[in-house]
Amino acid sequence: MAEVIVRQRAQADIRAAALWYESRRPGLGSEFTLRVDALVERIGQNPLQFPEIGSGVRRALLQRFPYAIYFVVAARLVVIAVLHQRRHPDTWKQRL
Repeated sequence: MAEVIVRQRAQADIRAAALWYESRRPGLGSEFTLRVDALVERIGQNPLQFPEIGSGVRRALLQRFPYAIYFVVAARLVVIAVLHQRRHPDTWKQRL
């Protein structure tokens, strides 16, 4: 498994979404975080299974939650954003 680095802004994205879900229903924020962690692990195991969406950035979609993990494949895998799917599709570009 390749090393996956999650940038601070992406960590903040995860925390904010988890807090929002937790405020809606107890335990839902924890489930969101577990699904993000599982997907990050899948990214580390086989990053090329996820489609490239531009500028060397790939996107992995979460199940059950309308979020995507945007990451770059370089010497290490770097998660640059975890964003809701209804956000503008170019929002991740500001994080490069």
